[in-house]
Amino acid sequence: MNNYFFQIFVFFLLTSLAVVANATDQPVNSEKPIPEKKPLPIHIEADKIEGYPQREVDAIGNAKLLRGDEVITADQIKYYPATEDVVVEGKVHLERKKDVLEGTDLRINLENKKGELGQPSYFLKEGGGRGTGSLFVSEGEDYYRLKKGEYTTCPVGNDDWFIRADDLQIDQKEEIGTARNVSVLFKNVPILYAPWMDFSYSGKRKTGLLAPIMGNTARSGVEISLPFYWNIAPNYDATISPRAMSKRGIMLNNEFRYMGETMGGQVLFDILPDDLITDETRYGLFLNHAQYLGKGWTGNLDYNLVSDRDFFRDLANNVGLTSRTNLLQQVATSYNSHLGPNGAINFTALVQSFQTIQDPRALITPPYKRLPQFSVTAAQRNIYGLDFDFTGVWTHFYHGGQRTPDGQRVNLVDGLRLVLFPSVSVPLQTSFGFIKPKIGLHHTRYNLSDPVSEMGESSPNRTVPIFSLDSGVVFERDTTFRDESFVQTLEPRIYYLYVPYRNQDDRLFPNFDSAEMDFSFAQIFTENRFSGHDRINDANEITFALTSRLIESSTGNERLRIAAGQRIRFSDRRVVLGSQQQQTTSDKSDFIAAITGRITPVITTDTSIQLDQNELRTEKIRAGISYHPEPGKVLNLGYRFTRGIPGLVQTNPFFLPPGVGLEQVDASTQWPILKNWQAMASVNYSLKDDKLLAGLVGIEYNSCCWSLRMVLNRFITATERTSTAFFVQLELNGLMRIGNNPIRALQQGIPGYTRTSEQ
Repeated sequence: MNNYFFQIFVFFLLTSLAVVANATDQPVNSEKPIPEKKPLPIHIEADKIEGYPQREVDAIGNAKLLRGDEVITADQIKYYPATEDVVVEGKVHLERKKDVLEGTDLRINLENKKGELGQPSYFLKEGGGRGTGSLFVSEGEDYYRLKKGEYTTCPVGNDDWFIRADDLQIDQKEEIGTARNVSVLFKNVPILYAPWMDFSYSGKRKTGLLAPIMGNTARSGVEISLPFYWNIAPNYDATISPRAMSKRGIMLNNEFRYMGETMGGQVLFDILPDDLITDETRYGLFLNHAQYLGKGWTGNLDYNLVSDRDFFRDLANNVGLTSRTNLLQQVATSYNSHLGPNGAINFTALVQSFQTIQDPRALITPPYKRLPQFSVTAAQRNIYGLDFDFTGVWTHFYHGGQRTPDGQRVNLVDGLRLVLFPSVSVPLQTSFGFIKPKIGLHHTRYNLSDPVSEMGESSPNRTVPIFSLDSGVVFERDTTFRDESFVQTLEPRIYYLYVPYRNQDDRLFPNFDSAEMDFSFAQIFTENRFSGHDRINDANEITFALTSRLIESSTGNERLRIAAGQRIRFSDRRVVLGSQQQQTTSDKSDFIAAITGRITPVITTDTSIQLDQNELRTEKIRAGISYHPEPGKVLNLGYRFTRGIPGLVQTNPFFLPPGVGLEQVDASTQWPILKNWQAMASVNYSLKDDKLLAGLVGIEYNSCCWSLRMVLNRFITATERTSTAFFVQLELNGLMRIGNNPIRALQQGIPGYTRTSEQ
């Protein structure tokens, strides 16, 4: 609990510092004299002009008065030069730099801009707002009021929505409107009343209440939020949102953003005192800060914390949050600099931990903490034709022990690890090809709290030489397709890798951060198939790849890429993770093929397939195709398949027995169905489990000045637990959005979703 109050204290301290940092001392008196403002010349036109010089000018019939950027036209205009007063009668039209006004009669002083306009109508050039009133009162340059005023962004002749206020003030300097005793009418039906409301008609940031947010989720019930936006300064702002939930109580959501010349960041702090279901106070803190410290040094802080494992599952309304498992807690500093004329060096120091949000029915092993880690990477190019690289990492790994599903505590080995990896390569390159031999020495040394097993040691070490030879050629030719000019390439590539076997049995060496990477085009040309540094693969293999690209001649953009790769092993793999008895591919050869890019201007694909040629079976498929003819029209289809590992035996007590692979289909669309109406839908279905993982269905109506969205979203939050969220949002263009915003859910569920409403 002390930690909890400390988080609150830090949040309000940061907010207070932001306000103090924004405060500046302003001089009361200025030493510079204010220059005298010269009157602008007046030009008057009319069918008939009469009056007395320097006293009164009366323009009758098609009268027009021009002064600077102001133009007044009417049936009759009277101008008094001595006082700069103007009296206008009959179909008054006043056009200025920022607005256009019309009415029945006008009295205004051209110098101080004070006056009145009867039966006014107005149009704001910035933002496109318009409206009417019973009386227009100009209170000076860029300030005026409308009695019984109305405001809307709908075009003339369309009053689908408008606000009606007893008093409506327009501040053209700040570009905001302020209304008192105001009603919001939609289709002539009042949907909102407020004693006071202000809004930015040009879209600029401004302090004030935002439109209420309403929604419903299965786990929180009916909810309503009333956000307050605080524009502290041009580079600081905050949003405070009380959120009332029928099943949970009242939650306070806080967001603070800041940006400076050398720093920037965001703080989110959500707190729910005394949850009505759990009777506990629940909270979440999410802090991200980046800072430039000068002379090549930078720093960053990324800290995320929630009060309990069900915080996102109970209180979030999109799958992007409910799927979070490990919350990063890290502070780091880095140094980047040149190393001679052709080199670079980077130093990084960090302290890293995670909060693991466990699913009771599918426990995972929390990652190790790094307390701390120091790393150095250096590169030096073209020293007598040689390129030198070096990576050094020293890490203290700490786990602290966790509990198995039956409640037993299991302590994993903690310890220190030192990695040294120097390498040298000889890049031989021409305009049409390259050859790059490379040799390196990977040394790893441990100092463990305890041996991994009775067979192990407290200080194991491993030294592995790594040799690779990479080569490729690029052939080009000009071609045309559908009357378009392209450059077609043919790029064969051969990559040989040799890494001798070193015994890295789990009973001898710990595994702090290694996992086997997917076989892909990004991985087949790398030296190690394992991530991290705890496992170095043994390899005696050669990879053949062939890539062909279509490049637009006019722009140089890549339109389409087709690639295929074949890896052949000359010896069986012996380094494995855990008790893995069979790899996801055969021992001798792997084949992968992919096609990525635009097949036509409106059809794109990202598809790859991995085959086990010895067993004559498919190991992995990642297939996706998208049809996107124009904004607001998209159709996506996808299929994912990964064969299981029949011989995989898990000895780690944190894992439940593994499944037999993965097979899922995806489909999503956004498509017009009637005039102004469009439908949205998406589905993610597991064929292996015969289960809907996530589904979304919605409908949207877009008018010229408003939009209505209704979306139902259902998704899995944990094993055998689902959440359903219902979104309804009415967007009045240029004024407010009423309801719960479904845009994020639509963008996550439907790749290529486009907002088609006019902004």
